[in-house]
Amino acid sequence: MVLNPGLELPVRTAVPALGRALDERGVAVLAAPPGTGKTTLVPLALAGLLDAFPGPVRRVLVAEPRRLAVRAAARRMAWLLGSELGGTVGYSIRGDRRTGPGTVVEVVTTGVLLQRLQRDQELPGVDVVILDECHERHLDADTALAFLLDVRAALRPELRLVCASATSDTEAWAALLGGPDEGPAPVIEAHGTSHAVDVIWAPPARLARPAQGTRTDPALLEHVAATVRRALSEHPGDVLCFLPGVGEIARVAARLDVDAEVLQLHGQAPQAVQDAALTPGNGRRVILATSVAESSLTVPGVRIVVDSGLAREPRTDHARGLAGLVTVRSSLAAGRQRAGRAGREAPGVVYRCWSEAEDALAVRFPTPEIALADLTAFALQAACWGDPDARGLALPDPPPGGAMAAARQTLAALGAVDADGRATERGRRIARAGLHPRLGRALLDGAALVGSRRAAELVALLSEEPPRALGDDLLAVLRAVRAGRDGYAARWREEVRRLRAGDTPQTALPDTAAAGLVVALAHPERIARARTAEGPYLMASGTAAEATPGSALAGAPWLAVAVADRPAGSPSARIRRAVALDEETARLAGASLLTEREEVRWAVPPGGRRGEVAARRVETLGAIELASATLTSPDRALVREALLDGLAREGADALLTWSQAAVALRERLAFLHRALGAPWPDVGEAALAQPDWLEPELSRARRRADLERIGVASALQRLLPWTTGEAGRLDELAPERITVPSGSRVRVDYSGERPVLAVKLQELFGWQAAPALAGGRVPLTVHLLSPAGRPAAVTGDLATFWREGYRAVRADLRGRYPRHPWPEDPGAAQPTRHLNPRK
Repeated sequence: MVLNPGLELPVRTAVPALGRALDERGVAVLAAPPGTGKTTLVPLALAGLLDAFPGPVRRVLVAEPRRLAVRAAARRMAWLLGSELGGTVGYSIRGDRRTGPGTVVEVVTTGVLLQRLQRDQELPGVDVVILDECHERHLDADTALAFLLDVRAALRPELRLVCASATSDTEAWAALLGGPDEGPAPVIEAHGTSHAVDVIWAPPARLARPAQGTRTDPALLEHVAATVRRALSEHPGDVLCFLPGVGEIARVAARLDVDAEVLQLHGQAPQAVQDAALTPGNGRRVILATSVAESSLTVPGVRIVVDSGLAREPRTDHARGLAGLVTVRSSLAAGRQRAGRAGREAPGVVYRCWSEAEDALAVRFPTPEIALADLTAFALQAACWGDPDARGLALPDPPPGGAMAAARQTLAALGAVDADGRATERGRRIARAGLHPRLGRALLDGAALVGSRRAAELVALLSEEPPRALGDDLLAVLRAVRAGRDGYAARWREEVRRLRAGDTPQTALPDTAAAGLVVALAHPERIARARTAEGPYLMASGTAAEATPGSALAGAPWLAVAVADRPAGSPSARIRRAVALDEETARLAGASLLTEREEVRWAVPPGGRRGEVAARRVETLGAIELASATLTSPDRALVREALLDGLAREGADALLTWSQAAVALRERLAFLHRALGAPWPDVGEAALAQPDWLEPELSRARRRADLERIGVASALQRLLPWTTGEAGRLDELAPERITVPSGSRVRVDYSGERPVLAVKLQELFGWQAAPALAGGRVPLTVHLLSPAGRPAAVTGDLATFWREGYRAVRADLRGRYPRHPWPEDPGAAQPTRHLNPRK
């Protein structure tokens, strides 16, 4: 055991209390601000490697959310002990492991920890597990915690477990660790000695446009670069600038012409750059970093922080099968973490590239990844653990039901789970690859089809996105990376070695077909076919997609899309990386999506107006139509559904032949429905789109012409209220014709809001009142016609008309129609349909 002078860290005061809590309860929450030493001193102390904290030597496993943090923490601890990395302290990440038989403290990613738990739930030989940076709410960390709690409850109650957080919101973690019976776990707080950090609000001169997807306003990036230059001129020390992603880091770096070393720190950065950023420099430095530098890394020499105020979060469009990252405003908690970086070693300053007023609108904490991400990998982890629905897992937040349903559907399509959601042997093999299940399936099935080496090469490209500068044609990317000597190519080769299982010989497929096949095996729903010679494309998922302007893929009739996103507000997905495909390979890779079905639908031909039943036998790959043939004897039930669709879309008025009798009956029924309501039926357009009144004629119909031949008047009779007996009163309540005093039977017009009787004036002499309809509820409106049949007057009260209106009509018309009777007292005159006899 040793005590290096570098161990004088603030967290040391909390170590004794943490040790006692673990002795008594076996679980504890450690809340320690960044820079206090929780990531480096605490594991060494719990392992019994420090003279200052005597105790038995225990094997400690430290889980970090990022590979960069794993390497940095292991190196720092080895340096503090004065030992070689890979000796007492080692690390393991995917594709890179430096440990030995004497390793006591091992730092791993949470993904590696999950793999170990799935292989052997007891974690043999491990005495203490520390889950670091729990506050960041990464899905792997939440899952690992739930699994470890299961292990303690069922297999190893002596396993010690610590949740370490850089924030003080520890209640949820304490409750989870403590369980429902024993009460919350002990919370041990370590108080840092952070120096004062002054805040300078530095918003851009004009409001930046909101980010769309992963696109950030170039004007904001220019402002961030200007703020970095300003900070260098106003304050001493190195600058740590937070940006949302690798692309933004590169664009800001290109805008910086400063007398300082500019380093780009992110998960894809070469190892040499990462090491340079995490060790003191000889001159001033500007470190442009993603959120990897928020809490789990110490960047020495930093006195200034420039914060863009942006972060990246995952988003998943489950309906379209598209997942990716979007740029969002960072949370208040992230802002505090970032600002604290400036006060690690001395007083510092943070420049915030937004206004103080905007700060009040930010969310308090980052959204848990489980609420946003594609849950396919999580669902497979849960299924392999024996809890397919994850209902028995002690998670800080439950998985959303819709996302879990989509994940289970994907796993079932991959053959990774059975009908009950339990992991199959194939699913366990996929999970052991340590990849997203889609990529695990591509590796597993692709090896037999293209050879194990090529399958591993292509899956390695898909698992860690290559630099965008290599273009969007994945085949060209593969060739460039094979010949490359940069940091990405080196990491890619390591991953290929890790993924290559066995020695399945390479098949005769050329690289083009092999690349398309492996990509399509991973994402069969993204197989895409061009709609025209130059695109756009339709993916098997049903999503429209377009290649970027100037793409090398333009003109390819088929594509296997590896990476796609959907910009905010865009109706189409954007193809970011793909490989050309042929139909034969598309059919092979997308076999699970191949269907042959009868398609009977109501269709309107291009440029036409009249729809018709179209019946075809269609072969499809998802939403992509491969072939079709006309059906001569389609299923009757499908035909009926198509006709109903036609009725709904075009309406009964357009599809049926309305005779005069049918129109008249419909108008009478509509009048009674308005006047009396039930049981008189609604005969409006929407109501007549319902099929019952057209049976059995509808069931016998096969095409539009059959609908046009239906006797509509007879069909309407079925709507009358026969069961109540009211149907027999139709002629009483809404008579088709009314006998007027002259003896004529005059048709009633029901087409308007009120019924109208239009009759020549002379035929109504002596009639003091027209009958009221609908059982006396609705008065009849009378249109009094001239001898030529033109309206001379309109009235609903004949008696009043004879007294007050008739004289004016008589004076106007008697000179023009002298052969017609115009008595002075129409109330006492004889009604007539005839002319006066000639004298």
